[in-house]
Amino acid sequence: MLIRFRLANHRSIRDEHELSLIATEFDEGTARRTGLKQRGRDVSAQPVLGVFGANASGKSNLLSGFRLMRDAVQDSFADWAKTPEMVPRQPFKLDSASREETSLFEVDLVLGQDPVRYTYGFELSDERVEAEWLHAYPHGRRNIWFDREADRPESEGGEFIFRGEGFKGEREPLVKLTRPNALFLSVGATLNDPQLSAIHRWFLNNLWLVTPGRDLSARVNWTRQLLTRPNQAENYYQRIVQLLQAADLGVTRLDTDPDTGEIRLWHRTPDGGEAPLDFHTEESLGTHAWFAFLGPMLTVLDQGSALLVDELDSSLHPTLAAEVVRVFQDPTSNPRGAQLIFTTHDATLLGNEVLDRPLNRDQVWITAKKRSGETELYPLIEAKPRKEENLERGYLRGRYGGVPRVTVGEIVRKLSWQEAKAMA
Repeated sequence: MLIRFRLANHRSIRDEHELSLIATEFDEGTARRTGLKQRGRDVSAQPVLGVFGANASGKSNLLSGFRLMRDAVQDSFADWAKTPEMVPRQPFKLDSASREETSLFEVDLVLGQDPVRYTYGFELSDERVEAEWLHAYPHGRRNIWFDREADRPESEGGEFIFRGEGFKGEREPLVKLTRPNALFLSVGATLNDPQLSAIHRWFLNNLWLVTPGRDLSARVNWTRQLLTRPNQAENYYQRIVQLLQAADLGVTRLDTDPDTGEIRLWHRTPDGGEAPLDFHTEESLGTHAWFAFLGPMLTVLDQGSALLVDELDSSLHPTLAAEVVRVFQDPTSNPRGAQLIFTTHDATLLGNEVLDRPLNRDQVWITAKKRSGETELYPLIEAKPRKEENLERGYLRGRYGGVPRVTVGEIVRKLSWQEAKAMA
């Protein structure tokens, strides 16, 4: 379970920001217990976070920070070796100082049947891994498995420090095999260290990023593959058909075209019968989007992992988007504690009038772009909204920030002025 993500100097996110899923006093009953305690009290985490903000405010950059961290953990040992003394990062580019500073990525996780909190993170420059750390908190006490600083002098312990007996792996061989531009975690997992592999597996099985449009065909194939998964095909068939029917697309069932082997969706006809449509040439974009969304959603729900969705409102109608949020909120449809983090412009997800507000106050975050071009990230609860407050109205009126600074009629006036100038 993910409980916190911290990053700095990534794309438009220059200063350090933290996205926290830990429940606060504003929780309205959606948070799940993590198994951890703090000062004698249970620690709970939210299954859903929605990130709202204006165009170009940095919402997508936040999710890309998750993906860069996941890719670094997965690829640094093998793929980064192909480009010695180069690290694929994307620092803030609007000032020269940031291009020279490190980029920071850190997560807090809760793993295991006897839940233990782990903090793992690293800092990157253009040439190497400048710092990396992994701390465990058994029984609430910090245990430093390793702490890495590229420029730490030998008199202070050198680049790698291991404290205590928490990390039991072969330390010296792993250190020798760790290049300056590779993560120690990636090296240890590649060489099958059991402790590091457990953390590494979390990154491999989590943080699936859904991006509207660009990965649509890959997600369509993802859903199709579930329909052929050994020993599970019938189960997935039933669930996918039910979800297609529930979306009010007119779909009655699905099968495979015997001539082409392609998926066919059957639709109701006016005479009470049914007929198939060619999936690629005759189905609507909305049907494609929902079918493509089902593969990632069902996989994440079955694994209890985390799904990242950029612009949920671009993929799904607001009513469907609200239902997806409710799927992750409800313990009966999400028994394994999967998590959903999404970005959106759709303020109706904050309102009660149409969608019966699927998000609570504790699950809403805002991105806003400063005049300097950098992103600011903060939770809605900083404004201390009342439980009965109309969040949709407050957001659209700018009470919480995160809306475009455009006055009424400004764009019309700009276009009218240009038109008048051209005709003069």
